[in-house]
Amino acid sequence: MKTNLSSQITLNRVSTRYYRPENAFERSVLTRLEKIPTDIYETVDEGVDQIARDIAQVIRDKQKAGRFCVLALAGGNSPRNVYAALVRMHKEEGLSFRNVIVFNLYEYYPLAPDAINSNLNALKEMLLDHVDIDKQNIFSPDGSIAKDTIFEYCRLYEQRIESFGGLDIALLGIGRVGNIGFNEPGSRLNSTTRLILLDNASRNDAAKMFGNIDSTPVSSITMGVSTILAAKKVYLIAWGEEKAKMVKECVEGPITDTIPASYLQTHNNAHIVTDLSAASNLTRIQRPWLVTSCEWNDKLIRSAIVWLCQLTGKPILKLTNKDYNENGLSELLALYGSAYNVNIKIFNDLQHTITGWPGGKPNADDTYRPERALPYPKRVIIFSPHPDDDVISMGGTLRRLVEQGHDVHVAYETSGNIAVGDEEVIRFLHFINGFNQLFNDSADQVINEKYAEIRKFLREKKDGDMDTRDILTIKGLIRRGEARTACTYNNIPLDHCHFLDLPFYETGKIQKNPISEADIEIVRNLLREVKPHQVFVAGDLADPHGTHRVCTDAVFAAIDLEKEEGAEWLKDCRIWMYRGAWAEWEIENIEMAVPISPEELRAKRNSILKHQSQMESAPFLGNDERLFWQRSEDRNRGTANLYNSLGLASYEAMEAFVEYIPL
Repeated sequence: MKTNLSSQITLNRVSTRYYRPENAFERSVLTRLEKIPTDIYETVDEGVDQIARDIAQVIRDKQKAGRFCVLALAGGNSPRNVYAALVRMHKEEGLSFRNVIVFNLYEYYPLAPDAINSNLNALKEMLLDHVDIDKQNIFSPDGSIAKDTIFEYCRLYEQRIESFGGLDIALLGIGRVGNIGFNEPGSRLNSTTRLILLDNASRNDAAKMFGNIDSTPVSSITMGVSTILAAKKVYLIAWGEEKAKMVKECVEGPITDTIPASYLQTHNNAHIVTDLSAASNLTRIQRPWLVTSCEWNDKLIRSAIVWLCQLTGKPILKLTNKDYNENGLSELLALYGSAYNVNIKIFNDLQHTITGWPGGKPNADDTYRPERALPYPKRVIIFSPHPDDDVISMGGTLRRLVEQGHDVHVAYETSGNIAVGDEEVIRFLHFINGFNQLFNDSADQVINEKYAEIRKFLREKKDGDMDTRDILTIKGLIRRGEARTACTYNNIPLDHCHFLDLPFYETGKIQKNPISEADIEIVRNLLREVKPHQVFVAGDLADPHGTHRVCTDAVFAAIDLEKEEGAEWLKDCRIWMYRGAWAEWEIENIEMAVPISPEELRAKRNSILKHQSQMESAPFLGNDERLFWQRSEDRNRGTANLYNSLGLASYEAMEAFVEYIPL
C-alpha cells in the first residue's frame, strides 16, 4: 500500500542533469548563481538518508577518538524525518549516542515549568527519548527563568557550549521569514544566545504546538547567528514547495539581515539539502536556460515564454526574435526557426486549457478541450480535506458542474473540528439549552448536564489543554452543518454530501497520526460506491498544516489499490488536482482553466461565507491576514489577469487544475 504518492508528483519533469550533475565542471556551470553548496534530491527520503548518515559518521568518528560529538538541534517539521532515521540507525545499526552532547537551538519564552509544548519536549518526542543519550548531556534554554536573569543565563549557555569545544554540527530548518533558529529578520551577524521577540509569521507557525495564537509565547531564547556560524558544520534542510522562496533567497540572494539564513553564505562548511520541490525556485531548476543549454519539452518552453512575456511586458504574440536572443532563449529560435513559430505554439497550448465546461461539453468536438465530451452526464466526486476546501478552492467550478447537469458528490475527508473556536461551541450550547428551556421546560437532563459540564470545562480550560471528546464532537457538528448549508446553496443533494471523518485526523491535536489502512479503505469504499468519471482532489502540497497532503495521499492510495485490482470505473475516470487558499498552479502546469463570471464569483463568495466558524474567529488563518474568501478571490483574479496579460481572453476570474495520472 503506497501512502506517500503525493511526494512523487512531478509536475515538471526536471532533467536529472540540472540537479545531479555528472562532474565538477557541470556543477560549477549549473550552480554559478548559488553562494552556498546545495544538494538537491528527488525525494525527501533520499535527502534525509544522506544527512542522517553524515551525522552518524561524525558521531562514530568522535567515538573512536574518545571525544564528545556536540550537536545543536532544531525542532519543527523539517528535521523530523532526520531524527526518525537516526532513531532507526540506533535501533537497527547499533548507532550509540553515549558520546553525544545536544544543545537545543531555541526555547519559547515564557513557558510554565511543566509546559508540555516546549521545543525540548518536541526534541525528546522525535529523538532524545528513543536513543541511549545520557540525560545529563542534554542542554536547553529554560523558558521559565526570571526575566532579570535572562542576560546572565544566555551568557552561561554560550559558555557551556564553549566548554565542550564548540558545536560540531548545527542542524537547522529555515523559517517562513528566512529565520534560522529564532533569529528573526533584523538579527545581527555577531548576535549570540539571547531573548528575542518572535515575528508574527513565526508565532503563527508556533501556534500549531500551542493550539491558537493567543496561547503562543511572544518570545524565544535562541542561539544567535554567530553561535550557529561557529559550528564546524552547518546543515540547513528544507522540504516542500512552501520553502522554495526562502531557499532561493538564502542560496542566491544577497547577504542581508532581512533573511538571516543568508548569513550561511559566510560559513566555509555550510550545506543546504533540499528536495526538488524546495529547490524549485533555484535558477538551475526554474530557469535553466540562464545557466546551461536545455533539454526542451513543452512545459519548459511554456515556462520560458511566460517568463519572457513578464520580463518584456509583452503578450505572447508580440514577442520578437530580438526578445529571444537578448534573454538567453536563442536555442528556441534554432529549434523552431522563428519567434512566431514558438509564439503561436504556446499561445494555442494556453488557449486550449481554457474551458467553460469542466465536465466536458456534450455533443462537441473535444479534440482540443481539456475534458472529454462523453460520458455525459458524469458522476463526479470532489474530495475536500476540510469542510470548506471545496468551495474555497473550486467553488465556481463546482457550481458549473452542477448547473451543467453532472451528478456531483462532495466528500469531506476530515471533521475540521480543531479549527472551530470555543466561542462557537458556547454559542451553540446557548442555543440548544435555550431550546430545551423554551420548548421542553428544561426537561432534557442530558442537555442540562452537558451544558453545565462543558461550560465548566471551557471556563477552566488552560493554554495547551486538549478539548474533551464531547467538545470535539460538537465542533465537528458545527462544521458539518455549515458544509450542508453550502451544499444546499450550491444545489447538491444532501445525500451526495459524504462526511468521511478519516481517523488519522481525530487526535484532538494539531499533530495528526500517520495515514493508515483504515483511512484509505474509507475513501476506497466511496470510490467503489460512486464509480466516478471525474475526481477532484486537493493538490495543495504547500498546506502549512499538512492535512491536505495526508488527505491527498489517502485518495491516491485508494486509487492505486483500485488500479492494481483492475477496477473498471477507473478506466473511464480522470483525476484533477485543485489548489486552495495558499497558492495557485504555475501557469506552465495548468491543464484546465475554468473562467468565472462576476456573478459566479459572488456566488462562490457566498458559498465560502456559509462556513461562519471559519471567518474572523478561525484559529488557523495562517500568516495571511486576508480571510479565506478574500484570498480565494484574489488568487482567481490573479490567474485571469495572467492569462489576459499573455494576450488571451479577459475574464473576471479563473480556477485552475492539473491532471493527475495514477503512477
